Amino acid sequence: MRAGSTGSRTRLAATGAFLTVALLLSAGARADDPGALRGEAERLRDANAGLATQAQQALLDLYSLESRLGRAERRLAGLRDRQADVERRADSARAQLEIARGDLRVAERQLAARLQTLYVEGEVDPLAVLLGAESLDEALDALDGLGRLATQDSSIVAQVRTARRALQASVRELAERRAELRALVADAQATRDALAAARAERASYLASLRGRQAFNSARIADLLAQAAAAQGRAAEIESSPVPAPAPAKGKRMTVSSTGYCLVGTTSTGVPTSWGVIAVDPSVIPLGTKMSVPGYGEGVAADTGSAVQGAMIDLWFPSCEQAVGWGRRVLTITLH
Repeated sequence: MRAGSTGSRTRLAATGAFLTVALLLSAGARADDPGALRGEAERLRDANAGLATQAQQALLDLYSLESRLGRAERRLAGLRDRQADVERRADSARAQLEIARGDLRVAERQLAARLQTLYVEGEVDPLAVLLGAESLDEALDALDGLGRLATQDSSIVAQVRTARRALQASVRELAERRAELRALVADAQATRDALAAARAERASYLASLRGRQAFNSARIADLLAQAAAAQGRAAEIESSPVPAPAPAKGKRMTVSSTGYCLVGTTSTGVPTSWGVIAVDPSVIPLGTKMSVPGYGEGVAADTGSAVQGAMIDLWFPSCEQAVGWGRRVLTITLH
């Protein structure tokens, strides 16, 4: 169980690392560089091909675990049925043993009473029996009857004792069988629980793989759309014979904005930080301060080959924030 939990945590950590790398790569591919955007989309396609292979293997593993779990549950049910049957038989044997013990006590008391009558309270005088009898046959029957009763009582006691010993042996055997079945049931239950946990872990892993595939597919579509848009803008810029003049300070300007999260030093030598904005210096001179709706105050302190024309790149401390900003058209105020 612990190994399964550790493996799950490792896969979740790997998934988080993969998504972080994907976000870094996507953020690193400037939104106005069609080649970089398409290259990133191609990398994500390759990643999805690998994820598809992993998902197929995970699905096969899941089918195998389902089959093994079914067998384990059937075995556990069978053992529990046998355990219940042994319990019923053991209860019945214990009840019969108690009855046999009671019968033995009654038979022993009867035998003791017969012997007491014959030997303790006085020996039976055969002459008295003969004299008291009306006929010789009656006398012989009376003497015979006394001996026969004592013999029958002894035989009954012996039979009951034999039955008691057999029941005691049966109770012991059933107790051993019950202990054996209890151990088998516990082992089968542990196997079933382990397989159920493994199935749940594999199903979760398969879901994470499919989630990553869906995420990549969405990113691929977004990247291709950005590449097409960037290529269209580049064509428009190239067809313009005269570059747009730099706007005067204190004026409002409509621009296309994107977010990025690369850490390092800007083209002006200052480290990246909140408020650092990449611009096209031919449109917005470096050092220009500006107010960006939804972002705040910033300064033009960086450039980029993909930042051309009326567009800006806003720096964010995390790639999640940069991706969340996405692409926005807004009106900034230059100071």
